[in-house]
Amino acid sequence: MRLTPEQHDIIQSSGNIKINAVAGSGKTTTIIEYAKTRPATSRILYLAFNKSVKLDATKKFVEKGLQNVKVETAHSLAFKHIVFKHNYKVKSQGYKTNEIAEILNLQATGEKYVQYIIANHINKFVAYFCNSDAQRVQDLNYLETLTDAKASSFVKTFYNYIENQTRLFLSKMDKGEIEIIHDFYLKKFQLSKPMLNYDYILFDEGQDASAAMVDIFLNQKCTKVIVGDTHQQIYGWRYAVNSLEKVDFKTHHLSTSFRFAQPIADLAMEILKFKNHISEEPLKEVPIKGEGAASKESKTKAVLARTNLGLLLKAIEYVTEKKKVKHIYFEGNINSYTYADEGASLYDVLNLYNGRHFQIKDAMIKSMKDLRELQDYIDKTEDVQLRMMVEVVKEYGNEIPGIIKSIKDKHVSNDEKEKAEMIFSTVHRCKGMEYDSVQIVNDFITEEKLEKLTDENKEKLNRDKLNEEINLLYVAVTRTRNSLYIPETLLPNDFPVSSQIHIMKVAKQETVKSESPFDKNNLYQMQSLPEKAYSFQQIRQTHKSAYMPWTDELDEELTTMYCEGVHVKDMAKHFGRTMGAINKRIKKLELEELYR
Repeated sequence: MRLTPEQHDIIQSSGNIKINAVAGSGKTTTIIEYAKTRPATSRILYLAFNKSVKLDATKKFVEKGLQNVKVETAHSLAFKHIVFKHNYKVKSQGYKTNEIAEILNLQATGEKYVQYIIANHINKFVAYFCNSDAQRVQDLNYLETLTDAKASSFVKTFYNYIENQTRLFLSKMDKGEIEIIHDFYLKKFQLSKPMLNYDYILFDEGQDASAAMVDIFLNQKCTKVIVGDTHQQIYGWRYAVNSLEKVDFKTHHLSTSFRFAQPIADLAMEILKFKNHISEEPLKEVPIKGEGAASKESKTKAVLARTNLGLLLKAIEYVTEKKKVKHIYFEGNINSYTYADEGASLYDVLNLYNGRHFQIKDAMIKSMKDLRELQDYIDKTEDVQLRMMVEVVKEYGNEIPGIIKSIKDKHVSNDEKEKAEMIFSTVHRCKGMEYDSVQIVNDFITEEKLEKLTDENKEKLNRDKLNEEINLLYVAVTRTRNSLYIPETLLPNDFPVSSQIHIMKVAKQETVKSESPFDKNNLYQMQSLPEKAYSFQQIRQTHKSAYMPWTDELDEELTTMYCEGVHVKDMAKHFGRTMGAINKRIKKLELEELYR
């Protein structure tokens, strides 16, 4: 195998080093070659980002005959040292808000469901502490993690109580009175100041490591190598720190991508230049050389979105319009797109919307009187996932069960992923993946938005979060091997078109409310998806006849257009209604059965 000069420099290096590697630059290959050149008696630990990466890396090291390399994740390492030693029981799915309220016997005083709002913040405070390198809960200021004015105001009022209850909850886990969570045993491992018996530690995906992980890594008395991509940090919401920028090691670069050709590399570089709009200092240019072999064949096709909401809306549009499609696939468990991390489901929100409390399974949502109360809860907790579910329910209402069933009926299992005619994923779930052809959903930050923010709110910008938003778009476009389909609104200004980059026209619409954590700070609001709105108010603005009754004349006109094969999107535009409304009327009139 022919290695680049950059790879040779890394393999022949000595001492502690950090490697800044662009997307598709052969990080794992380089690390394997690095390990091969160390003495055969060396004890080497490779720290992978997650379980799937661990399994893949283990296979590759074994194939190269490197029996002296041990592959772990930070959590698997901590599990072996902490859970077995203390005989803890692990709660794999984490705690729901109502479970924390019950365990701590939180009392509702004054405001409605205040115990659930407090429990939600305790849950986040626990995660914040466990992912930090702090020694005590009191060493952290949880308020610094909040961006929403209502949420900040609420937490200020109850801060001492929230902090004390957070400490009590951690104490209960520590004593084994309740099951522990994954973040807890990693934190306990970090606090124990472990010394690992290795000569070399190779730390992958360093840009998304938690401060607790980095602290464990830096305290080891061995040769340390950390590798990642500064511009692929997308887990700040999980309290990740960009350790590549924090560690004072000699820097090496991997700037050649073997995944895609130069047109995609050029686009990736231009997207990274978006950061100049928000940076206080000019961005140091990131050179990317694209040496991937472009091909006309597209075996794997994927739709990538920034948010669950954007992806779900695009999937609904896809299965609604392309009825002949038989197989689709969602990266990760498909249920994760309809369930929040704490267990509440899209169906719970729908039942609340319909006033069917007896059908709500989640105790916290069941305590709400209506959707307005749930919205108030969301505002005070910054619960992004629940906000997304509310918007989906407002958009599709009682069509949701049928739509989700249609999606699930076409969904293939992990073992049959290669059968999928289209793969759907958020950027977070496709981290490390690559596809032959990628279509980008129009729910990412745009250069136009960044320019506007700079003009209006430069002093108030949350630069870390905006930087991560740009990273999300960079990660999305660099998942492709061959073709990229991207909305024109997401392209950098004056970017040239090429045979590999296909521009998707976007209908001009007013920006609409998204689940972005910046909305309440007026930092920016995301672009709407083509032909879709996120609320009833927006539907009324963009589809003037959306709620007008169907007349016999309109039904006859719709039937004629259906028989003539007019596309649903064009019919929606003609009648001034949503595509969902058109499809619903087609079903009502049984046009498919009569004229198929």
